[in-house]
Amino acid sequence: MKNKTINPYIILPFHFMRFKKDHVLIVNLVGEYFYLSADDFAKMVDYSLNPKSDLYFNLKAKHFIAETLSDPAIELLTIKYRTKKGFLSDFTSLHMFVITLRCNHKCTYCHASSKDTDKKVFDMSMETAKKAVDITLMSPSKSIKIEFQGGEPLLNFETIQYIIEYAKSQAALKRQKIEFVVCTNLTLVTDEMLKYFADNNILLSISLDGPEHVHNYNRHYRDGSGSHEDVLRYLDKARKYIKPENISALMTTTKHSLNFSSEIVDEYIRNGFRSIFIRTLNPFGYALPKMDEIGYSASEFIDFYKRILDYIIKINQKGIYIEESFTSLLLTRILTPFSTGFVDLQFPAGISISGVIYDYNGNVYSSDEARMLAQMGDSKFCIGNLHTNTYKELFYNNTLQKIIKSTCAESLPGCSDCAFQMYCGVDPIRNYVSQKDIMGHRPTSDFCFIHKEVIKYLFEIILQNDSNQMDVFWSWITGRCLSEVSIN
Repeated sequence: MKNKTINPYIILPFHFMRFKKDHVLIVNLVGEYFYLSADDFAKMVDYSLNPKSDLYFNLKAKHFIAETLSDPAIELLTIKYRTKKGFLSDFTSLHMFVITLRCNHKCTYCHASSKDTDKKVFDMSMETAKKAVDITLMSPSKSIKIEFQGGEPLLNFETIQYIIEYAKSQAALKRQKIEFVVCTNLTLVTDEMLKYFADNNILLSISLDGPEHVHNYNRHYRDGSGSHEDVLRYLDKARKYIKPENISALMTTTKHSLNFSSEIVDEYIRNGFRSIFIRTLNPFGYALPKMDEIGYSASEFIDFYKRILDYIIKINQKGIYIEESFTSLLLTRILTPFSTGFVDLQFPAGISISGVIYDYNGNVYSSDEARMLAQMGDSKFCIGNLHTNTYKELFYNNTLQKIIKSTCAESLPGCSDCAFQMYCGVDPIRNYVSQKDIMGHRPTSDFCFIHKEVIKYLFEIILQNDSNQMDVFWSWITGRCLSEVSIN
């Protein structure tokens, strides 16, 4: 009887993707990657690598192979895995407060189903605000972010002030760090408000969809008139009080935006922003019935994203710093050992684990998308109410645990064997809305298609290893100007 063949090394778990006919990308459990020729890939999986070759030592250093199960490299791999999943121990850091549903805008893609400015019944009361802060500060996270949303939160400024003052005093007693972000269209801001924000180091997140004709098509007042001119005027005023780094802007992509990629970036640069976040439409609220008018295919968005990213890279190479924020988040996950707190790029899904939202009436939702869905009449993902439920009932209920159990990418069809698993995330609410199932179906999912195509495009750039492009990426990850990271 022949002796059983003993393999010369152990192959550790990995995923792979064939990028070209003769090249293979392999990715291990912690997102470390390596690019192999087809022949070398075949040798690795056939246990025929030369143990004295550079390739052998590189694969061992990257935790794709080990010589024994007691190899210290395996213990190092587990440490790196715990680092990647560090967000699980930071439960829950982002708490969103819907201060009011009232808004002086009625944007073409409004996800929040905003209400007229005189409908004060849709304002969060002081009582609800206090309960929301109390629940927020029960989180075990040592660093809390409270984000004020709407509607237009400045329409309920008194409640914002109350929450900030009360939360700061209570967080100090618990020795928790706390910061505040006001998401605003900025057109109702006053000098009094700006002075208060400056005195309390409050961050502002505004919306700027691009140059005037793009912004005004997407974002307008309730009477239909555009708001671009007013946004820029109030932005100038805000910068007289607030540090530039404390004001950021977001844009949302509609069909009208697709032909103006460079113009949108130029508008951000012209107005002094150092970052831009290219967001897709959410199929919620007022946007849903207008999708034929303002929507687009996933492929059209990817074409837009590639054009805008290429343009931004060229702008940086000319010495102007501006990062694409979603790209920067992905690059951090690909090129560093660290995770990110971005809810959409997590598994299990970041719903309630990383972020939670308190509606104006005290209802608590596992994510902003869940709240948007409730505004459309479906409260499936409401996890309770501040006035009737305890912290434990809200965050440890069976409904939430069932959802989270369904978002472990390691066991999801289409995710479990995906080479990009460690860089991506799961969105059960979007799956439910678009595919009527929280687990979703990856082959027909726009969410999956967009994320895979974006990550694939980034790897195409990374694997070219052009120092001019990689220097730009590292400048974004480290937050430094290009001249500081360039080796040329």
